[in-house]
Amino acid sequence: MPKISPELLSVLRCPVTGSPLVQDGEELVTTAAGPAGVKLRYAIEDGIPLLLPPELLPAAAAAPASQHDAGQPGQPESGQPDASRHTAG
Repeated sequence: MPKISPELLSVLRCPVTGSPLVQDGEELVTTAAGPAGVKLRYAIEDGIPLLLPPELLPAAAAAPASQHDAGQPGQPESGQPDASRHTAG
């Protein structure tokens, strides 16, 4: 089980409640209850916390891998930052 570093945990927040997260096995758990009155849980896959709100998980799982970075500003198809968008000041 990969352990998330204390430094990373100190800056991570739940995208729904904004509360800090604590590691419980292979999941991160909110320290405050969500809208339904229960603490939210987020999976850790390959050492990476998946901090998607629960209602977005089915859509993310259904999307092909080629679409995971699509449409993000500054991210061309290669997934590398678009250097042409930066200007020298």
